[in-house]
Amino acid sequence: MAFDFEGVLVAATLICGVIWALDALFFAAARRARVAEGGAEGEAETTGAPAADPVLVEYARSFFPVLLIVLLLRSFVVEPFRIPSESMLPTLEVGDFIVVNKFSYGVRLPVLHSEVMNTGEPERGDVVVFRYPRNPSINYIKRIVGLPGDEIAYYNRRLFVNGTPVTIERVGTYVPPGEEAELMHYQERLGEGEHGIVLDPSGRSIEGEYEVPEGEYFVMGDNRDHSNDSRRWGAVPDSHLVGEAEMIWMHWDWDSGGIGWARIGNMIE
Repeated sequence: MAFDFEGVLVAATLICGVIWALDALFFAAARRARVAEGGAEGEAETTGAPAADPVLVEYARSFFPVLLIVLLLRSFVVEPFRIPSESMLPTLEVGDFIVVNKFSYGVRLPVLHSEVMNTGEPERGDVVVFRYPRNPSINYIKRIVGLPGDEIAYYNRRLFVNGTPVTIERVGTYVPPGEEAELMHYQERLGEGEHGIVLDPSGRSIEGEYEVPEGEYFVMGDNRDHSNDSRRWGAVPDSHLVGEAEMIWMHWDWDSGGIGWARIGNMIE
């Protein structure tokens, strides 16, 4: 079972806020009054000395602002993710840590994921993080190749959008980090942007034709022969979109056990 960090963060923020608010409304004044009475009777050195708050209240008051800021940033601005698989090679490698813009496709409430403000629509070629339709507790990352109403086809390792083959150009070979097998490296143009894709000459290609329903998006991995994507389980509903992947902020090279400095700061195209 995937760890629901978002749910835990919301719960922790709510609990700390409630404890702090209840104490301020119902208990803090009584503590101050008792201290004032004790000072008048000689039980305190200074009349009106500050009352000691319970440990639970002190922790709640200290953690609540921090948790609230993290929750707001993570829910409505940016969220970090780690790339665990090779499905987006050559664009993203295992060990990449990326920043996802949560504001790109609408402001959504945490946990409920209901949209409260529309701030933009996905475009073909966008690299997006979304909640996996078959298990929404898991986040996936793929590239949008089909918009609502599009007819998508994939035959002989060529992508077709509304009957037109997407332009690709061979640029050479690509060797995945830590491996020896060579993949065929191409540049693909979707809309106004270009990005790299790789094809495995020894792999099996998933083929077929698909019509993208309204309110949904067809996604594929850039590592076309090694990607679990919409060709297998269908399109992604708009309500499952998390945000647009924008930048690699850190990379950990698992082979050398160190930071991959060359990838840090690379924009995701």
